[in-house]
Amino acid sequence: MSRARGFPENGELVVCTVTSVKNFGAFVTLDEYDDKEGFIHVRDVATGWVKYIRDYIREGQKTVCKVLGVDSQKGHIDLSLKSVNDHQKRERIQQWKNEKKAEKLLEIVAQRMSVSVDEAWDIFGNTMVEDYGTLYDAFESVVADPETFNEDYEGEWLETFTEVAKENIAPPAVQIEAVLEMTSSAPNGVELIRKALLAGIEAADGADAKITSVGSPRYRVVVCAPEYKEAEEVLKKVSNAAINALTSNGGIATLKRESK
Repeated sequence: MSRARGFPENGELVVCTVTSVKNFGAFVTLDEYDDKEGFIHVRDVATGWVKYIRDYIREGQKTVCKVLGVDSQKGHIDLSLKSVNDHQKRERIQQWKNEKKAEKLLEIVAQRMSVSVDEAWDIFGNTMVEDYGTLYDAFESVVADPETFNEDYEGEWLETFTEVAKENIAPPAVQIEAVLEMTSSAPNGVELIRKALLAGIEAADGADAKITSVGSPRYRVVVCAPEYKEAEEVLKKVSNAAINALTSNGGIATLKRESK
């Protein structure tokens, strides 16, 4: 999405800056499309009747809109603010921030290579966007698995690209979840379950694993790791330790994976 020069597609979520608010709607510029102008009609600002439009949108605001229609010949872009929920807005803004950061990192790579930014785009930037969808995803990918990344590409830029990525991008994390169902009919059953859960956390051996109560007898296990395989291994260690600790004392424990 970086360096976009054409027009957005219908249904696309775009990051916008509000430039002018009128009673009949708001004018915005599209940050990723050379600041092309878009328009949000008042009926598309919010659901229901909008009495005061500035209760919902104001000049200088950074927001996310859905593209309703594009007339490239006339340069008209119709947008909707009400069609974007809070979750979509947060995700899209974060994606935009990530891409702005990636563009800065590309400038650093270009500087270290003693080439212009435009040349850096021509040498590897455009290829990264084409292959990964965003430049940030390319930087993140080389941090997650530099060996595979360097096998897939060649060129003098690779070493510098990898170096800059490792200096500035935190390794991406995979999160998986499951639910432990644990019961005990023993007089001290609550204490046995608590000790079993603690045994599970201890088995993580410092890995990022948490167990929280969903409501007795269910306990959610959440594991974060750089790679899916590693997360699965930690989850197995945690759940097995907890299950063994409880069943060895006569309790019942099972692990259930949650469908996403």
